[in-house]
Amino acid sequence: MSSHSKTFIIAELSANHNHSFDVAVQSIKAAKQAGADAIKLQTYTADTITLNCDNEYFQIKHGSIWDGTTLYKLYEQAYTPWEWHKDLFEIAQHEGLVCFSSPFDITAVDFLETLNCPIYKIASFEIHDIPLIEYVASKGKPIIISIGIATLPEIDEAIDACRRMGNNDITILACTSSYPAPFDQAHIARIPEIAKRWNVKPGLSDHTMGSTVALGAVALGAVVIEKHFIIDRNIGGPDASFSMNAIEFSEMVQQIRILEQAIGKPDFELSELSKQSRWAARSLFVCEDIQEHEVITSANVRSIRPGHGLHPRYLPQVLGKKAKHVLQKGIPLSWDMLY
Repeated sequence: MSSHSKTFIIAELSANHNHSFDVAVQSIKAAKQAGADAIKLQTYTADTITLNCDNEYFQIKHGSIWDGTTLYKLYEQAYTPWEWHKDLFEIAQHEGLVCFSSPFDITAVDFLETLNCPIYKIASFEIHDIPLIEYVASKGKPIIISIGIATLPEIDEAIDACRRMGNNDITILACTSSYPAPFDQAHIARIPEIAKRWNVKPGLSDHTMGSTVALGAVALGAVVIEKHFIIDRNIGGPDASFSMNAIEFSEMVQQIRILEQAIGKPDFELSELSKQSRWAARSLFVCEDIQEHEVITSANVRSIRPGHGLHPRYLPQVLGKKAKHVLQKGIPLSWDMLY
């Protein structure tokens, strides 16, 4: 059995319904088909996350794929209507998926509590909102936190906030808050460090393209993988360009499940299959017919495959001895043949 517990694979729906309830439903069903364990929503409105203001502070102009609009307009386009949530939760549960969400303010937490939201996710950009983290942690549910824009002291502070509220079921996701994220910015070497430094479950919220980085994260010990999921990138929407489609997601899940089996455990006990293969190991064999009293030389006895004769380590001691009787080519050498 593998010592790697089953990776919890989250399909992040985000804005990938592009304001169609039917597309949201189809996405949930497709995520289940693709092998996801969970579907994640985001619970905010443009008004709970920012201000309807277009002065310089609210303009997006930092080299992202959303440059040229305002925060309010982006979130108006990207949010998931709250009146959909109940149905989406029920549909996901009916499909056998865990459905949960990222709340972005206290009102969202209160709303999600009415739906018995089983897990809460703190998004990268909310890691500074310590009162929000405390409020979420106080609900006693598992809490997942992305650290895409956080410094070490800020991660400390967020984890301390959870623990202060008596919540120790904490998963920290390595994350690069760039959309899509360049491979050389993924820094998945952080994953074992996250587990060791904070004694939490480590994972990855992955915005790179493809599944290579996610697979590497699992190999390094990630127990949660989160990927943006879209049925078809042609749907469009603010997150479409860096989201995985259903086929890609399904391939990633299959690869992760294979990898989990392969990781195994760090012991050097031979498996039954390996033991069976030992017959072919090298050993000392008679390689030419040897007459009685003939001297053993490197020409008439050699270390070859298979493994029925003396261990090759004895070759230096065997050389120079003599045969007690005629030894035929192709028989394994043993001490009782020599003097």
